[in-house]
Amino acid sequence: MDTWSSAEEEATSPANADCPHCKGAGFVHPTLASGKPDFRRVVTCRCLKEETGQQRRTRLEKYSNLGALGRLTFENLIPQGRSGYPINQQRFQEAYEAAGKFTKNPEGWLALSGPSGSGKTHLAAAIANERIETGQPVLYKTTPDLLDDLRAAFNPDNEAPYDQTFEQVRNTPLLILDDLGTQSSTPWAREKLDQLLTYRFSQQLPTVIASGTPLNRLDDRIRSRILDAERCRLLVLEEHQAETMDYGWGPGLKLQQEMTFKSFDWQRLNLPPEQRENLERIYRLALDYAKSPEGWLVFQGVTGCGKTHLAAAIVNHRYQAGQPARFVVVPELLDHLRSSFSPDARTSYDSLFESIKVAPLLVLDDFGEQTATPWAQEKLYQIINYRYNAQLPTVVTTRTSLEEIESRISSRFTDPKISTVFGITAPDYRSDVSSRKSGAARRGHGRR
Repeated sequence: MDTWSSAEEEATSPANADCPHCKGAGFVHPTLASGKPDFRRVVTCRCLKEETGQQRRTRLEKYSNLGALGRLTFENLIPQGRSGYPINQQRFQEAYEAAGKFTKNPEGWLALSGPSGSGKTHLAAAIANERIETGQPVLYKTTPDLLDDLRAAFNPDNEAPYDQTFEQVRNTPLLILDDLGTQSSTPWAREKLDQLLTYRFSQQLPTVIASGTPLNRLDDRIRSRILDAERCRLLVLEEHQAETMDYGWGPGLKLQQEMTFKSFDWQRLNLPPEQRENLERIYRLALDYAKSPEGWLVFQGVTGCGKTHLAAAIVNHRYQAGQPARFVVVPELLDHLRSSFSPDARTSYDSLFESIKVAPLLVLDDFGEQTATPWAQEKLYQIINYRYNAQLPTVVTTRTSLEEIESRISSRFTDPKISTVFGITAPDYRSDVSSRKSGAARRGHGRR
């Protein structure tokens, strides 16, 4: 049961911007049995006990700082968004539904990521307006405006001193922080944001973050909180196209460039029916995935069974649709990472590693063929773990039994909530072709 401090008991006047207890916010935090404020909950300050419904709404609208964004609601939001790409429509639909659930019961963090025009600000504002509609306080701030307010608060003539301004933002029941990543990157700005977000994260205060900056460009500490799957749900509305303009087949992948679904022969006449059926199933699965990549696919099989062909076909299908994807051969990737440490390297290690981690769709070919050094294992784990937490579409091909792969990686490969493992039972297609040619030659020789 909530208890009240004596100061709260003394608050009896009508809605008052000078109220010493709520500072005009209209709410206070109840105190726990320990005497400390419970920052996760709020109750209406007693200075507002005679407030009418309209007065309360007006006060909440003013407190929210939404301004013209008060017009952005769920009602005037298209559930599928405005993108013409099916994958983006699917992502926006998921974000729309997640935002609606969060609005009804704000718990933890909700992070919305996407380029300008992807709809993240509309979703964030819709959450705020819906909370106001139900009589609940919410504070909306763009990150640059927040930092400007904090700087201005140092001015002795400012109405609200710095401590009061910062405390209001830190402890507001629901904070919506828009345009994260567009602020100046001064040490002071980074420190203030870190203090704010670390506090709200540790206190588990409901927070919505909207960012138009690619995740790999955010400060490490902020990014780590957004990617904490236990406390924050990350929703990527659209990929940042500027980050993927250089995606394409490299000079060492000419063969993969020709691997398409059309050129994949799953109807191998000399195969037993069960193996042809297995190939057809994996073909259909890969084709469906290429149309709308979601989750992970892990292809297992012997050399030449078709797993690399299907993985490359997925990438080629995405390129034809004008969508970004990245195909890397794991042993070669590790070689590139090692070489990027060289002062003469054309691409820095950080840039190369981050571009692999955050690729909208990543194919890791020949996983398990890398040198099993601690460094190689750690680099691959970092990539796998990042993409697992961010739920980024990933395709893996391997000749290695999953039991032989490091457990902290194989456990992510086999997680049924995100990954589908498919074993290809067909034999090496290339040796199969060779044997057919040899047999045909022998038959031809016998006819001569």
